[in-house]
Amino acid sequence: MNFLRNQLDKIKPNFEKGGKFEKYGPAFSGFETFLFVPNHTTKTGAHIRDGVDLKRVMITVVLAMVPAMIFGIWNVGYQNMGDGHGFMEYFTFGAVRFLPMVIVSYGVGLGIEFAYAVFRGHEVNEGYLVTGLLIPLIMPIDFPLWMLAVSVFFAVIIGKEAFGGTGMNILNPALVARAFALFAYAPFMSGNEVWVADSVADGVSGETILGSLYGGIVPQTSVFDMFMGFIPGSVGETSVLMILIGAAFLLFTGIASWRIMLSCLLGASLMGLIFNTIGSTTNELLNFPWWQHLLVGGFMFGLVFMATDPVTAAQTTKGKWIYGFLIGVFAILIRVVNPTLPEGMMMAILLMNVFAPTIDHYVVEGNVKRRKKRLLKVNA
Repeated sequence: MNFLRNQLDKIKPNFEKGGKFEKYGPAFSGFETFLFVPNHTTKTGAHIRDGVDLKRVMITVVLAMVPAMIFGIWNVGYQNMGDGHGFMEYFTFGAVRFLPMVIVSYGVGLGIEFAYAVFRGHEVNEGYLVTGLLIPLIMPIDFPLWMLAVSVFFAVIIGKEAFGGTGMNILNPALVARAFALFAYAPFMSGNEVWVADSVADGVSGETILGSLYGGIVPQTSVFDMFMGFIPGSVGETSVLMILIGAAFLLFTGIASWRIMLSCLLGASLMGLIFNTIGSTTNELLNFPWWQHLLVGGFMFGLVFMATDPVTAAQTTKGKWIYGFLIGVFAILIRVVNPTLPEGMMMAILLMNVFAPTIDHYVVEGNVKRRKKRLLKVNA
């Protein structure tokens, strides 16, 4: 690492003001800070000065996703090859199909980030470190790579850069990519054949639990399999256990909001209980036990890694409770009553991303009014 640091220091003057490649300074700075902690701190205008930067926060989130990613890669092999194979056979099968998606996601996304940094003359935003991994984790494993590239391009340009880059976007870029793919390439995003990579004779059925319920078939999948993740689905979303490990890590490091997580669970549980009370003879999703709704689809993954996005979520304490609760309510509502959407969590989060500033606005206005009333009482 010292050798690499020394080599960067030698060429760094060329990218600084007055250097031959001054124009590309932001791109060089982004590459440098990706490898090393910035060697400077805030000098004025701040009360807190430490070595934590946006990149370190984003890498913490990436590390939290690793357990779900590793299990998901293994599960891709299991869903295709069935029983009777070793761990490495399953993992290799999944890795061969998942890694190209990661390469395309980061290649296209970071390429756009660096191009914007050079064009605008600012440092490279590190926000895509998380988005670049989230996107392949929420896509079908056999999603064509060129479609993935187009979806990433749309998400970064329209979902983030159009608003000014990292920290300015109002929508979660990873969910923008999935929403674009769902509407632009619907046959490749829904159905019982998209969640497995190949048609292997002894493989497990590619039908997801939600897909079976939409078709009026009650799946015979055990709760243990739902919780552990031995079911078809996107790479990152199947194992609730691994997602909870990531959630614990995010909560321990103070990155994610426990208020959003808990309120989202409460909202989804309430909506599920309401539907169970109503019941149905034509829609099995109304009869699906409310607590099992929390174990299937992208609900838990979305709750932990996307609903808690600090940029697009509500910022006030009370606002986080409202924001998370409504995500849970709308996720189950959309999932149950809208047969055109295979998963309600994505749309619920995007919907509440739009309303998060409004929620915060009225929370702040309410606090101001209460303080004015207290002030009037004191002065009366």
